[in-house]
Amino acid sequence: MKSVLAACLVLALAPASYADDLVDQVLGVHNRERAEVGVPPLVWDQGLASDAQRWADHLASTGKFEHAGSDENPSSGENLSMGTEGFYTPAALAQLWADEKALFKYGVFPDLSTDGNWANVGHYTQMIWKNTTAAGCATASGNGSLILVCRYNPPGNYSGRTPW
Repeated sequence: MKSVLAACLVLALAPASYADDLVDQVLGVHNRERAEVGVPPLVWDQGLASDAQRWADHLASTGKFEHAGSDENPSSGENLSMGTEGFYTPAALAQLWADEKALFKYGVFPDLSTDGNWANVGHYTQMIWKNTTAAGCATASGNGSLILVCRYNPPGNYSGRTPW
C-alpha cells in the first residue's frame, strides 16, 4: 500500500515539476534575449499555455507542423519549433528561435533581416517584441519529435512598427 501511495504521489507531482521546468527553461531563453535588447521580461500566462498545449497535442497527433489558423488562434502570436525527441530540450528548441538574431537588423517590420526575408528572424522578433508582455508554452511528442508551441499576448511582428 505504501508503494502504491508513493507511486501516486510521484505521478501527481511529475506534471507540476515538468511544468515548472518548462516555464524556467523556455521563459528563461525568452527573457535572456529580451534583457539583451533592453525590453521588460515576459510573464507566464497559463491560459496561453493551455492553448499552446492543445495545438502542440494536435500537431503531435496529426504529424503536421503548421501554424494554427485564425479559428484556433484568433488573437495571439505563435512560435513553433520541432526537434528529435530525446535530443532536444524545450530550452534548446526555444534557442533555435533566439539564434535567428544572427540575421536580425534593427528596423521597421518587415525590414528586419540582413538577408531581406523577415521570416528568417520572425520567431526571434516575436520573442523580443516590446509590446508583448506574456507567453505560454507547451510541448508534445509524436513521430519521434518533440514539438514546442509558444503563444504570445499581445502578438508582435506588426507591419510598420519597430520591435522596441
